[in-house]
Amino acid sequence: MRLLVTGANGLVGSRVCALLTEQGHDVVGLGRGPRRTGGTHRYVEVDLTREADVAAAIASAAPEVIIHPASMTEVDACEKDPEAAFAANVTATAAVARGARALGAHLVHVSTDYVFDGDAGPYAEDALPNPKGVYALTKHMAEQAARTFVPGCAIARTAVVYGWPAAGRPNFGAWLVGALEKGQPVKLFEDQVVSPSFADSVAAMLAELGVRRLGGVWNTCGGTVIDRVGFGRALCEVFGLDASLITPTRMADLKLASPRPLRSGLTTDKVRAQLEAKPLALAESLARFHAAWKANRPV
Repeated sequence: MRLLVTGANGLVGSRVCALLTEQGHDVVGLGRGPRRTGGTHRYVEVDLTREADVAAAIASAAPEVIIHPASMTEVDACEKDPEAAFAANVTATAAVARGARALGAHLVHVSTDYVFDGDAGPYAEDALPNPKGVYALTKHMAEQAARTFVPGCAIARTAVVYGWPAAGRPNFGAWLVGALEKGQPVKLFEDQVVSPSFADSVAAMLAELGVRRLGGVWNTCGGTVIDRVGFGRALCEVFGLDASLITPTRMADLKLASPRPLRSGLTTDKVRAQLEAKPLALAESLARFHAAWKANRPV
């Protein structure tokens, strides 16, 4: 099968490309700037906010399926620069979805638990979004853009994705390991409940949604709902790091630029029942994260 993956330099996109290639598919990865990850798949440099360039790249690749993880995910940066956030999250998604529509290709659009307000999580696939802040609003608008042009698309929501090696800016898990390894104290939210998601597991679920051409909303995330302090302490136990370096803090105390959902997290009953790639419990995710860290860390 011919598949195109956006964000091919990123944490999730790079893993989707690698997994699909291993499965024997013909894969084209799109990314901003030069290629920064390995793999044998084809790579095309494209700025997804340039609609004509996106259309040309998709038409040239002629995929049967497009998987679209590319996104501007820095929440506070989105709040400070809504123009850039809209371009990266809405304009780009609309361009990708138009390209899929033109070819009759299936689309898997990657979204986030931040489309919810965080008042009543964890959320099932049929829960009503109520986004707060620029990042959340643009990701919700991106879902609508995907549905507008490809009504049968899959919306794959994930949350707090982490993995090793990191790709691009450090993800939450890689940042936490790096800081604790150096003996640096860290502040983690005790009042934000999330579904930490191991990138390799997320990639497996996205790949399956693409290859099987499944539509609808899917919570492609970790199988454990936990607060960030609990996640940090569990990570310390697996990695042999000092949990006393973690200081529990409340989100309101940090006066962040953008609002974030507090009681968030996503339920995984649907993916457990219908996908072969199952969401991982936190213990298994952290064990795999630790194995990847040991295999890839500098000697």
